[in-house]
Amino acid sequence: MRKAIEKNAKLLAIFAIACTALVAFVDFLTRDTIAQQQQQNLIKSLAQVVNSNAHSNNMSEACVLLNDESIGETAQKAYLGFYNEQPSAIAMTITAPDGYNGNITLLIGMNIDGMVTGIRTLSHQETPGLGDKIEQRKSDWVLSFDGKSLEGENDPQWAVKKDGGSFDQFTGATITPRAIVNASKRAIIYFKSHKNDIFTSQNKCQES
Repeated sequence: MRKAIEKNAKLLAIFAIACTALVAFVDFLTRDTIAQQQQQNLIKSLAQVVNSNAHSNNMSEACVLLNDESIGETAQKAYLGFYNEQPSAIAMTITAPDGYNGNITLLIGMNIDGMVTGIRTLSHQETPGLGDKIEQRKSDWVLSFDGKSLEGENDPQWAVKKDGGSFDQFTGATITPRAIVNASKRAIIYFKSHKNDIFTSQNKCQES
């Protein structure tokens, strides 16, 4: 009986080692492909929030990390746009912590003056059919931010209509759009207040 148990244990150990080796091998083979796909997705997202005519550099390669609780508990990424080596645009991630079902991660594009050039939702867990209208493939709602500017921190327009602002809320789902509007407002305020520091930052992203 003991020999049988030892034999089975050895077989299980060999099987586990073989499986681990196989997983590692597959990861090695696919790592570059996955990285290339992620890079292509990033470039596509950046093009959606910042017009290619607004910069002459590859923004996906000009990434710095932003550390400030007003835009997220963890470091956020900012992709910098330059035109003839002069700062011209930015696309930065920001976390809205107050979505209906938790964190919502956004990518917001702005020109050098802080005017919004585009917003896209990168990740969320909002309710299908209600809160998921923050995805452009589900609704054009995020396009309502295009061309908007912030006239001071107390600008009353930067709120959903239910709160006296200019942005529509969703029927039966006010929390989600409110979270997006508030997060976007914080991003604009942060950018305007830290513009020079951001474009001269040495806190480069460590892209994998």
